[in-house]
Amino acid sequence: MAYSSYSNLSRAQLTFEYLHTNSTTHEFLFGALAELVDNSRDANATRIDIYTEKKPELRGGFMLCFLDDGIGMDPIESTHVIQFGKSNKRSPESTQIGQYGNGLKSGSMRIGKDFILFTKKDNTLTCLFLSRTFHEEEGLDEVIVPLPSWDLKTKEPLTSDPEKYAIETELIFKYSPFKNEQQLMEQFSKIESSSGTLVVIYNLKLMDNGEPELDVESDHQDILMSGTPAEGVKPERRSFRAYTAVLYIDPRMRIFIQGHKVRTKRLSCCLYKPRVYKYSSTRFKTRAEQEVKKADHLAKIAEEKAREAESKRLAMEARLGDDLTKESRAILRKVQDSAMMLRRDADIRKRNLEAKQKALKEPKDLNFIFGVNIEQRDLDGMFVYNCSRLIKMYEKTGPQLEGGMACGGVVGVVDVPYLVLEPTHNKQDFADAKEYRHLLKAMGEHLAQYWKDTNIAQKGIVKFWDEFGYLSASWSAPPSSELRYKRRRAMEIPITIQCDKCLKWRTLPFQMDAVDKRYPDSWVCLMNPDGTQDRCDAAEQKQNFPVGVLKRDKPTAEDKQKELADKIKQQQEKLQALQKTSTIKSAADIKKLPLEVSMKPTETSGQTTRSSERSATRPRSPPLPAHLKNATSVPASRAASQRPTRASAAPATPPKPEPSRTRAAAKPAAKTPPAATKSTPKASANATLSSRSSRASTKASSVKPAASAGQRKRIIEQEESEEEEEEEEEEEEEEEEEEEEDSEEEIEEPQTKKSKMATAASSRGKVVEKAPPPKRGKLEEPPEKSQQKEPENDIKNAQKDKGLLVEVRVNKEWFTGKVIAVEANKQSVRWKVKFDYVPRATPKDRWVFKGSDEVRLMRPPSPNSQSPDTQQETERGSAPMEPDTTQPGTSREVTDSLVAMLRTMLRYFFPPAFRIPKDDVNSMTAEELIAFPLKEYFQQYESGLQSLCNSYQSRADARAKAVEEKNNNTELKLKEADEKLQKLRTNIVALLQKVQEDIDINTDDELDAYIEDLLTKGD
Repeated sequence: MAYSSYSNLSRAQLTFEYLHTNSTTHEFLFGALAELVDNSRDANATRIDIYTEKKPELRGGFMLCFLDDGIGMDPIESTHVIQFGKSNKRSPESTQIGQYGNGLKSGSMRIGKDFILFTKKDNTLTCLFLSRTFHEEEGLDEVIVPLPSWDLKTKEPLTSDPEKYAIETELIFKYSPFKNEQQLMEQFSKIESSSGTLVVIYNLKLMDNGEPELDVESDHQDILMSGTPAEGVKPERRSFRAYTAVLYIDPRMRIFIQGHKVRTKRLSCCLYKPRVYKYSSTRFKTRAEQEVKKADHLAKIAEEKAREAESKRLAMEARLGDDLTKESRAILRKVQDSAMMLRRDADIRKRNLEAKQKALKEPKDLNFIFGVNIEQRDLDGMFVYNCSRLIKMYEKTGPQLEGGMACGGVVGVVDVPYLVLEPTHNKQDFADAKEYRHLLKAMGEHLAQYWKDTNIAQKGIVKFWDEFGYLSASWSAPPSSELRYKRRRAMEIPITIQCDKCLKWRTLPFQMDAVDKRYPDSWVCLMNPDGTQDRCDAAEQKQNFPVGVLKRDKPTAEDKQKELADKIKQQQEKLQALQKTSTIKSAADIKKLPLEVSMKPTETSGQTTRSSERSATRPRSPPLPAHLKNATSVPASRAASQRPTRASAAPATPPKPEPSRTRAAAKPAAKTPPAATKSTPKASANATLSSRSSRASTKASSVKPAASAGQRKRIIEQEESEEEEEEEEEEEEEEEEEEEEDSEEEIEEPQTKKSKMATAASSRGKVVEKAPPPKRGKLEEPPEKSQQKEPENDIKNAQKDKGLLVEVRVNKEWFTGKVIAVEANKQSVRWKVKFDYVPRATPKDRWVFKGSDEVRLMRPPSPNSQSPDTQQETERGSAPMEPDTTQPGTSREVTDSLVAMLRTMLRYFFPPAFRIPKDDVNSMTAEELIAFPLKEYFQQYESGLQSLCNSYQSRADARAKAVEEKNNNTELKLKEADEKLQKLRTNIVALLQKVQEDIDINTDDELDAYIEDLLTKGD
């Protein structure tokens, strides 16, 4: 379809507001400045000058300038700058940093509101002006960019439309700091080389206090981040000089900030005992898969074009036939050449696709370089580069995440190509977070190996750092400045410096008198004391690091066999524990049950009440054994009143104890006659079972008992509580799988309607027995036999306690934790508890005896607010319950405590002039506190707090203004005093020259020395 067919269709437009929106990708301001430095590096510049020019009339008070000697741009290439997303650097094999065609626009608009670009190339001068101020003043929504150009020699405009040129220059003169053509040409003259680019950013963005985000006054040789403290912040996040020093892994461009050269670093050459590790992985596929997909698309298009051209060629040959006229031959040759070229292009695309598909399967190789930063040990972590450009710095990984001294002070360096990981647009992170985490994990493993290889821990970490002058106990304290320690550090890390002329890196031999020596910015190879490296034509020495190998502990065949045997044994023990029969007589018997038995409710039929259907839509916490321990008996009349009407009509049978703690107990109950099926239907059905009640009603053979009014009320109250945890979701998934298996077994063994009714009628208030599914011709195992085997199961079942949430008392304080290990013998059981949080001085885990006063299970919710999966039916039986020693205080005490705390907090933050008197809070009941207007309370509190903050801010502003005025007056007085002092010095020199004509004094220092000498001689 012809392009003209689309002329009437709507087109996407770039609005003026996008200039600001696009700049917000740069959260780190130095990252925005680095975008302009990257452009100079990609332009093959050998030098970039970053400096400021004072302009008090502009917002921020100065202009920020970037001047380089790169290849520059002609007028046509300059138009690509204003095309968002267009980049000529984008290719898989490219080593250039820019890939997205967005850095100049986003970076400059993050720094200021306007920028103007001057570039020189091939005898042409081009100016590009992008201004948000211009768009705001003129009320424009579209992005308009004036782009005039001139001839380098004649300075005449290169345009065929004088009117357009006049409008462009008029806008530049009106809205830029340069008000005429002469001032524009002065900016072009700053580009002294045959080509280059100058970017000027002005109307800088300000902070809330009205000051510019960049501080150029505190240090006249640097550009600092305003409002950043000198201590507690990494130097690269405060100083742009420090950031640019490590911005590139192999710097080949001289960087000058405020006229002073940046001493760039090759990080790997600044470390003690550097070592390289080869790493290969097939995990990094995202970027390679994108390239394969793109190559496949291009190959298909090229193949279609080639086929179409060949079809056209065959048709042309058939149509012309024996026509051998000159015009026919010319047309045929043209069609044949086109088909041949398109076929050749299709073959090239196909080979490119095959190469990329092959590369996708090949592992990606990376080099991890590790070393110890003995100059400043608190500056440690991983430096991750992408195509030689710094993306992430000081990333902790592996042992460094634990916060100890292990691997402390170690710096890791890796350069990742584009085909392995792709950076984000702001070049401060990686697009694929999952693969980046995998990279950090791999670096952490190699970091631990490096720490072993250096033997620092074996020799003593403290002793190692003492050797280099780290005598303070504070990790962030700098090393000693004594000369012997300085020499010790200098001996281990030779000085590596870059020649200012050839840009090659030279390693200087150690010299005792060179410690703390300041080398000039214009250092060249001729100054090298090494005779083999004192010429620019000498080859650069390659970095020769020892190679380390990651040593993995491979399990032997015996270890694998032992691990498999342990797993089989654990599964067999679980199966045996489920098949054992035991009678629950006390809380001590509950502790002896396996974890699955004691922590999960009996599988019952799905409840069809409205409250259970509502509660099935959310995960709920598993039932806790503490409720069974604390349960009390209720009168028989009350238990009978809670039974459904239909169930009460069923024939009554004598109770038979049977523990209904697992789903396995529900199945035999469905098959035995009413006299043997006294199972307890509980209101604590699991959330997963409730959510499947509709399906379970068609499969299960049990009846669906209606919940009592009290149960329904407790269910609704629990629905309003929030108890959502990831562990509950995992347990629900396991229970779903078990439920499906159980329901399938129940289908095969139906029971009569009469037995269902009998089961429902006789299941209230009984202590039941857990029994396996009975087989034909085989009687149930008597309880006495199972009780004889209980001591053997205690040790096995103790392992089921792993994962329990408990509280442990440490130094008279209770801390929450989780059981991670269990040790059991015939006398006692010990738990190893890992705490969620403890003070630093307290160990993170501890061994405790199960059932002792030092440990208790996590506090369950109060009985009034329990959900159906935790609320237990009150039980009635002949065996009394033993007192619970691990159960916390009653819920009434907790409620009173919470009410008292709420009253205290309300009185503490009580806003003035609130409609409810403050004294009335003391006499409010719990119900009145629930109805307390908290929203209005906090709104009035916030309003008063805001007023107070505003008054403090006004007072501080007034004081700041007074201090600033006083400071200005002091500076004026100081300036006057300096002028008077200079005038006095001039008069003294004139007087001395009259007294002694041959005296020669040129500087103030010489004058001071002369006067001091005269006074000394006079004495």
